Parts: sequence; structure tokens; C-alpha cells
Amino acid sequence: MKILIIGSKGMLAKAVIEKFKIGNNLTCIDKEELDITDKAATLNFIAQLKPDCIINCAAYTAVDKAEEEKELARQVNAVGPLNISIAAKEANSIFVHISTDYVFDGSKELSGEYTETDETNPITVYGDTKAEGEKYVIENCTKYYIYRTAWLYGDGNNFVRTMVKLGKEKEEVNVVDDQYGSPTYTEDLADIIKQAIDKKIPYGIYHATNLGFTTWYEFTKDIFQLEHIECKVNPVTSKEFIRPAKRPNNSKLSKEKILKEGIIIPEYRDALKRFLKKEGQKNEE
Repeated sequence: MKILIIGSKGMLAKAVIEKFKIGNNLTCIDKEELDITDKAATLNFIAQLKPDCIINCAAYTAVDKAEEEKELARQVNAVGPLNISIAAKEANSIFVHISTDYVFDGSKELSGEYTETDETNPITVYGDTKAEGEKYVIENCTKYYIYRTAWLYGDGNNFVRTMVKLGKEKEEVNVVDDQYGSPTYTEDLADIIKQAIDKKIPYGIYHATNLGFTTWYEFTKDIFQLEHIECKVNPVTSKEFIRPAKRPNNSKLSKEKILKEGIIIPEYRDALKRFLKKEGQKNEE
């Protein structure tokens, strides 16, 4: 299969490249090779390459900074996917697009989980631009997978690495305990994407995170326990941790739809163990 991976230097893209590199013809590009906000350039590039599948890992993900850089966030998260979706349809390519829990406002009762059919209602610029990108993909492309994911970590700057570093440097840390979601390992999301393509599951929107739900506070405790870090973890509320962009309190994404298609998804604690083991092996090298 001829696959085009866009945004090839990002944390998720690294995992996707690793997952698809065997048995496929990969073309991996970043913004230096293609500006996806340039419609003519995007259409021309994809028309010439004619990939069987396009995996778009390019995104503006600086959630707080997006509140100030609204137009830049919109260009990358909405206009870019619009251009790719038009090009994908013309080239008859499958389009895999990554979206986010931030398309929801997070106000659903904590006993409930967001499903793919729930109405989007973003409360941040980042969420708004990602929701707009979803809409463009649906309107302009027929062979698409939109994966809404959350709390990603992997080979790059991420929450797990930050907490390991802080835990070793400090005697105690304060971590938010009223936001609920699923920490998601990039390697597992990449595997979900591959399973879906291999199984040829129906096109559409799917929620794709590791299984199980937790809070950032409980997740930090899991990290410290596995790393044998003695640092004390103090639970705090979102109101005590004000940031420019409001975080959703409930980021629980239901995986029922994708699990019904036979996709195997690991539990988040299992994913964390594998990530930390890999990190430890890197540090030993």
C-alpha cells in the first residue's frame, strides 16, 4: 500500500511511521515539504503521488497559545484538512484524520461517556478549529476515518515525561484531580489506525484512546508508583490551576463503536507500563 504521512516529525507520526514501515511504500512529509494550508500545492502534491491512503498527523496542538493565535490554529486544524480531503477524494485515497476530545465541552455527567453521535460544542479555539476540520473532512471526502483521541503521550514532549522529571526533582507536586479521560499511548493509537485499515472497517468517525478512565492526579500516582518515585502528589481542582484555555472536565470517550469492529485496544495502565519500560531501555543505551 502506498501511504502518505503528513506531519511526519510529530509524536504520533513517529509511532505511525514505525507501525506502517514494514510492507508499505511510505512517503513522509512535514511542513517544509508541503504547506497543507496552500490548496493548490496540496492538490498538486497528492495528485502526483496518488497514495492509497493519507494519514494526517499535522495539527496545531498548543491549546493555550491557540487562544491568541486563532487564525494560525484554524489554518492548520481546519483549512489544512479541507485541502487534504478535497485532494484525497480526487485521488481516490483513504483519508485518516486525527481529531480530539476538545470538540466536546466536557460538561456531560461523569457517569456518561461521549459517543461519536453526540453533538460537538467546543469551548476553546483549539477545539473549535478541530471541530471545523472534522466538518470539512465529512463534507468533502467519502473514504475517511476521523479518530478522536485524548491525553496523548509518546516519543516527544508529553505529560508522562514531564511528571517523571518533576517527580525526581521535587518533594511534592500539585496535579488536577477533577478532569477525567483516557491517557493514550501513541504506539497504541498507531496500531488502532493500522488494524482499522487492515480490517477495512466502515468509514466514519471513531473514538480511539486506550481503555479505562482516570484523572491526571491518579495517572501521576500510577507513573510515580511504576517508576518508584517518592514525590508526594497533591490533588487540586481546575479552578486552582487556571490556564488560558479551559480544559474539559469530562473527556471520557466511548470506544463501544470501534470495539464492535473487532479492534483490539489495550488498557491505559498496560500502555503506561510499556512506555516507561521503553523509556528505561533508552536511558540505559
